[in-house]
Amino acid sequence: METIKGLARQAKQRLKNNFWENCKTNLKQGELQAKNLGLNENKVKSYIGVKVQREIKGQTPDEFYLKVKNMLDEYGEVSDAIGRLTDRDYYATLSYEEKQRYNLELSTKYLEALERYRKEKEMPL
Repeated sequence: METIKGLARQAKQRLKNNFWENCKTNLKQGELQAKNLGLNENKVKSYIGVKVQREIKGQTPDEFYLKVKNMLDEYGEVSDAIGRLTDRDYYATLSYEEKQRYNLELSTKYLEALERYRKEKEMPL
């Protein structure tokens, strides 16, 4: 967990680097592009807002999402997505109940990643 001093330092750095002005211009450009392309402007604003939040929090795309994204880009939506994403070595060490829990958690993560992927593909920004 970061300290308050560290968070304040990061906020000050964002102010010095005109981070918020850049966000405003990106938002306005996104709105104009959405208007020109006939997209919902509110969805574009929301999408850009999520990107800004991830950037502020320092989140990078996690390894699982990148794996799902690569699979979807290469093969599209496949019927055996959970099987392709399963870590076979780890899966072999699990008991029956643990396997069920693993499958459930993996499918939940996959659905979240799929939803994020669809949102990103929907916005041509």
